[in-house]
Amino acid sequence: MTPFLLLAAAVAVPGFQDIAALDRAVVAFTGKPQGSEGGPRTAIDTRLRLQSCPMVSLSWRTEAHDAVVVACTGPDWRLFVPVVRPANAPVAVAAASPTRPAAAVKAEPVIRRGDPVVIEAGSAGFAITREGVAMGDAAPGARLAIKVEGATQPVQAVAVESGRATLPGWQ
Repeated sequence: MTPFLLLAAAVAVPGFQDIAALDRAVVAFTGKPQGSEGGPRTAIDTRLRLQSCPMVSLSWRTEAHDAVVVACTGPDWRLFVPVVRPANAPVAVAAASPTRPAAAVKAEPVIRRGDPVVIEAGSAGFAITREGVAMGDAAPGARLAIKVEGATQPVQAVAVESGRATLPGWQ
């Protein structure tokens, strides 16, 4: 599949990439609005300060179309934007009664604030890990902030199991 290219002429902050323009490009690439099935799960974090890129490329991370890769080769940076899963994906719900509608079952946290956590990301041929401390509670599949030694900002990760998390867009 050929990547989608976007000329990034508008810049929100001088020297930095316009994050709103990247959000619009991801919506255009998926063909679905943010939050809807097949569209980006959420907006890109506006706190990101990416160097301005003259031409951004967009492509699917995998054939499963689970995330959009937003990349720039000069300067070199890359983002993974998760996509909303299809409605036929299994979802746990509580039993419904005529007087009470069904409600989503809240999963128990597998990572709790203060727990040591290993953040993992990788694919065929490479893997990278980093250790940190959870800054909040998270159930499997939920996002949480992890404080990593030497980093000025916490890393946003997705809880996998007790003591393990991954970066958004990675499995």
